[in-house]
Amino acid sequence: MDLQLKGKSIIVTGGAKGIGLGICKVLAAEGAIPFIIGRSEADNQASIIEIQSLYGEAHFITAELSNPAECERAVNDVLTIAGRIDGLVNNAGVNDGVGLESGNYEAFIASLHKNLVHYYLLAKFALPELKKQKGSIVNIGSKTAETGQGNTSAYAASNGGRNALTREWAVELLKYGIRVNAVIVAECFTPLYESWVKTFDYPEEKLKTITDKIPLGQRMTTTEEIANMVAFLLSEKSSHTTGQLIHVDGGYTHLDRALG
Repeated sequence: MDLQLKGKSIIVTGGAKGIGLGICKVLAAEGAIPFIIGRSEADNQASIIEIQSLYGEAHFITAELSNPAECERAVNDVLTIAGRIDGLVNNAGVNDGVGLESGNYEAFIASLHKNLVHYYLLAKFALPELKKQKGSIVNIGSKTAETGQGNTSAYAASNGGRNALTREWAVELLKYGIRVNAVIVAECFTPLYESWVKTFDYPEEKLKTITDKIPLGQRMTTTEEIANMVAFLLSEKSSHTTGQLIHVDGGYTHLDRALG
């Protein structure tokens, strides 16, 4: 399907690895121009080289998104290069294990800045251009906001905030024709996820206990499956969809796990 994204300039935060990289690849394959914003210059460069070799034009901006001034500079740098912003994918973040018993005020607030505040700031700074283009925003979220996980209060709170901002922005931006949706991730196999699984004594057994509970196919969601939904939501093929929290998770969050 041609999603008619050719030539569209789309920001993807945290686009150098995992889900973000998967999103950038699908967007580039559709002819869009992804702009990766992330903190690691080396990771950004490596990802851009890979995307360009496979699909075509792509760019990166190195920035620390927990710093508000860096967020503003990054958006301005994208505008300098592209001259327009057609879409924003807020994706960057990390499940950093700041719990209630184990955490503290400083760690909790720092986690909100790593996982939630920059979602607001990127949208705020990109908004004038999104209004001009009647662009779209897609927020990547996590099941932790709905299911809990344990020992991750700050990350769960951040994802609850992402969901709330999705609905709030969808309402506020109706008058500009800007659509805002979220894609909610449950169990998606990324390099970061793989590293987490390897921290267990028996990683293969641990992974199987997780996949056995995923109703559709007893397998992990792929980054490409997440990316396909994101690309669809950014495109005019979803022209009457806004304010939605779409779970691409094989039924993990909402279906009865006793099905298997």
